[in-house]
Amino acid sequence: MPVGTAGVVKALTPRHLEEIGASIILGNTYHLMLRPGDELIARRGGLHKFSGWNRPILTDSGGFQVFSLADRRKIDENGVDFRSHIDGSKHRLTPESAVDIQANLGSDIAMVLDECPALPSTPDIIQKSLQMSARWAARCREQFFNHRKNRPDPFTQAQFGIVQGGTFKDLRAESAELTVSIGFEGYAIGGLSVGEPNEVMYRVVEETTPLLPVNQPRYLMGVGTPIDIVENVARGIDMFDCVMPTRNARNGQLFTSEGPINIKNATFSEDDGPVDPACSCYTCRNFSRAYLNHLFRAGEMTAGTLNTLHNLSFYLDTMRRIREAISFGRFEDFRQKFHQTFTRRALIS
Repeated sequence: MPVGTAGVVKALTPRHLEEIGASIILGNTYHLMLRPGDELIARRGGLHKFSGWNRPILTDSGGFQVFSLADRRKIDENGVDFRSHIDGSKHRLTPESAVDIQANLGSDIAMVLDECPALPSTPDIIQKSLQMSARWAARCREQFFNHRKNRPDPFTQAQFGIVQGGTFKDLRAESAELTVSIGFEGYAIGGLSVGEPNEVMYRVVEETTPLLPVNQPRYLMGVGTPIDIVENVARGIDMFDCVMPTRNARNGQLFTSEGPINIKNATFSEDDGPVDPACSCYTCRNFSRAYLNHLFRAGEMTAGTLNTLHNLSFYLDTMRRIREAISFGRFEDFRQKFHQTFTRRALIS
């Protein structure tokens, strides 16, 4: 899912996204509730109409952003008080209000509000946190059903629960059991890709996905590199989101079938080849590495658009190839070849 933090995937229009085959994007509840405000968006007909995007939207609950504010927020059993990073104004987010805000936004998939404890944390802190997250999830579900029952318009939104538990196998199992017992349309694994080694992330996912229903979507939040996507599909994950392809594009890093390249490097200033000879995106069909190098070094906004088009095309094409390999029973062969051709290199932070 390309990430549309403020109701837009940076540097692209909905038409761009449709042309590269994006079927769903992610909206950021925290940012949209603060600016322009979820009630304003509701008066405009919801996020789809407001942004001109007619395909599905998943909205997060805002919890990750709120809990990352550190000294700007205070947590209690009923929710969290925080100050806006924009103007310092005070706000309160509860499980119920997180559901209400996402109902105003009119997203197709809404995430429950969960606590995101800092890692590393001790097992007792993680356990207390996941238990409160489970209580919050139950409250989110109750409020979600209230919307289904009381809204005059058809309420077709789906709601996903989130499994926490840090890097501890027993705590992940406890969180999964509590979350699945509430019953959601889909399930996410949260609290990973926050600095832990890749091997630890893979282990936690491999231990957690068997605990989630096989006939419902399984979503790994905030992940990640192309290799991470392939490896976590191998461990049972269906859905991903990450700012990496868009953010790195704006910083000049482009993903190719042979690994990432930094288009701003002088070595590309006279390179007439496409970013990736194996890619058929608009950028690769029409522009050389030399031209993209020039645009980036000149500070032209078009550099962000063309780079983002390529990176998202690469990610979406990777997902398409994964689906195709699964449908033909050749995923393991695809996985091995992907490792051989996609060299993992240092990524722009």
